[in-house]
Amino acid sequence: MSDKIAAAGRVAIARHPQRPNISDYIDALFTDFFEQRGDRLMGEDASILGGIALFHGRPVTVIGTRKGKTLEENLTCRFGMPDPEGYRKAQRLMRQAEKFRRPIVTFVDTGGAYPGLEAEERGQGEAIARSLLEMSRLRVPIVTIITGEGNSGGALALAVADRVLMLENAIYAILSPEGFASILWKDAKRWEEASGLMKLTAPELLELGVIDEIVPEPAGGAHLAQAAALRQVDEALRRQLLSLAKEKGSALVERRYQKFRRMGEKV
Repeated sequence: MSDKIAAAGRVAIARHPQRPNISDYIDALFTDFFEQRGDRLMGEDASILGGIALFHGRPVTVIGTRKGKTLEENLTCRFGMPDPEGYRKAQRLMRQAEKFRRPIVTFVDTGGAYPGLEAEERGQGEAIARSLLEMSRLRVPIVTIITGEGNSGGALALAVADRVLMLENAIYAILSPEGFASILWKDAKRWEEASGLMKLTAPELLELGVIDEIVPEPAGGAHLAQAAALRQVDEALRRQLLSLAKEKGSALVERRYQKFRRMGEKV
């Protein structure tokens, strides 16, 4: 698909309900997946799916936001908007991965962290901040793939990685276009105009140094040729993990820190 496609068009494709989700990626790219649930503090949050799996025979920890495929799943997962328990579950799995020297792969597709009163009462802001801290100092390779939406701190909480990949029609931004338009113009209906200003597309973010690689999609979007899209993700993920395999823990932490410090310098 051409890089010249309108930003608003990419937003629509990124949100398509038939777009591959975390369950599709786990089923297609990994074997022997063993899901782990609960944050060991409060409860289980279905909007984040995580566990141990094999990727081309190599043990990895896989974590991702889950929107669900049916209306019932959508509601259970709050359309992929995690509670504090979800982020704390992710942190638990990441610390476990470091203990056993497993690379971490995260898949991001979220409109942001759940903004409800109950989530705030249970420490939503602290849970996101703790995720940023934990990921910044992990001594194992981390690869993140933005597969659909990646909005706000709720997305960044799973994306402090050594390599950040982004599907061609995914979006990644400080908030949703509707939220941006509401703040700037007091009119959420101007979201298409906002999309063109936000620099939320993969080509724009690659130029800014926010992401490291664009994963190509079939014409019209990943939902139109899912098998082909999954193969592209598999190839990119395998290549990136191989390039990180020989990195030592201290070097990974330092380079990850410098990577995020340099973001935006290409402006």
